[in-house]
Amino acid sequence: MKDQIAVFNECARRKGLKNTSQRTLILKAFLSSPSHYSTEDLYLKLRKNHPKIGYATVHRALKLFAECGIAVELDFGDGQTRFEPLTIGQHHDHLVCTECGSITEFSEPRIEELQEQVAAQHGFKIERHRHELYGLCSKCIGRG
Repeated sequence: MKDQIAVFNECARRKGLKNTSQRTLILKAFLSSPSHYSTEDLYLKLRKNHPKIGYATVHRALKLFAECGIAVELDFGDGQTRFEPLTIGQHHDHLVCTECGSITEFSEPRIEELQEQVAAQHGFKIERHRHELYGLCSKCIGRG
């Protein structure tokens, strides 16, 4: 977390932005959770203990985190943008339930290796990628 805070502080400084206490609070809450936060999710979580934080402040902070490279914006096709902390060297993919909206992270080295092989066969260098699988989670399958 310290590295990401330092990256953000440097990015904010380069952009001529002050490091406000609210922005720091939002950043620490965002980085300390394994969740994929929408603006509303994080706003509601923070609002419980910090009623003066506004929705727009949370949204601008999340967008700024993405601009600074410490967060990534995710769109799982449900009309709601989510943000996830970006940790260098810790790639993972997602299983997205189309029924309940649950998101499960997974890592599979064989998939990563196969992607590299396919790219090499085509003379392509992968810089980044997203792998999302959509279907039903075990809970939703059990209900059906």
